[in-house]
Amino acid sequence: MDILTAIFTRRSVRRFTPEPIAESDLETLLRAGMQAPSADNGQPWYFVVINDREIMDSIPKIHPWSEMMREAALGILVCGRIAEGEMGEYWQQDCAAATENILLTAHGIGLGAVWLGICPDKKRMADFSALVGLPGDVQPFCLIALGHPAHAYQASNRFDPARIHYNHW
Repeated sequence: MDILTAIFTRRSVRRFTPEPIAESDLETLLRAGMQAPSADNGQPWYFVVINDREIMDSIPKIHPWSEMMREAALGILVCGRIAEGEMGEYWQQDCAAATENILLTAHGIGLGAVWLGICPDKKRMADFSALVGLPGDVQPFCLIALGHPAHAYQASNRFDPARIHYNHW
């Protein structure tokens, strides 16, 4: 699938089949995440792959919109290490870029995925940190639920010329 097709047809997938994700596909997803641009090439991202069914089934207790984790093949918790200095303040943007790379790659290889926000909700961040034992200088950014889509999703056209301004508002 070419990149424009992937961008224009990707949808959030919240229903999955029981089929597992191949290890080679998981590695492809993680490699794609690590290819994202980052401020001053800081690459602050870390990824916690969650594939333990007990942990996955407990996630809806700490994230109100994560019920799909009960069906997902796995989750990728995207985290960022907060570095000293000016560029360390961009860890959320860097992790967002890594997340989008993973979402587009999932779609491109026939998987479904949905981005579940964690940051900046302090309680949710603390709960996920405790769930997976993150060190103090690493913060959870989001969780990506992944699996094989349970049904086909239709693309939507979100282009809105009214949201475009040139040179001034």
